[in-house]
Amino acid sequence: MTNKNNSNFSSFEPYVPAADEGYMSDEQIAHFKTILLNWKSELIESARASVENLQDNNEHLADPVDQASKAEELRTEMRTREREAQAIRKIDSALERIHDDEYGFCDNCGADIGLKRLEARPTASLCIECKTAEERRERLHA
Repeated sequence: MTNKNNSNFSSFEPYVPAADEGYMSDEQIAHFKTILLNWKSELIESARASVENLQDNNEHLADPVDQASKAEELRTEMRTREREAQAIRKIDSALERIHDDEYGFCDNCGADIGLKRLEARPTASLCIECKTAEERRERLHA
């Protein structure tokens, strides 16, 4: 199953808990840790490839249109790298929550975030109710 909500991490099999399995069991934690580590690895590899591409394409263009096009390409690449760096910070935070036995529980109210939500957004730190309330407050103050 490819996750469409977070296009920067690759395919994984959805976790199907056993009937008597408790929330955030060792198996579930291992599942999410694998997803997070694989996603982080993909982001780091993408950044490496991007740096190599920029180094290889370090050409001087005489045509102003070509220069402008190249500059826009560089700006786009830099925005992408910043989004990926932000994702890595969120992944590291999620991995820290795993280490601290806090992963899968809402930072605000302590409720279960839920397996489906975590598979859609493995870095989620808020349950859907708290995230919705946070977004409402942000819209009101924007």
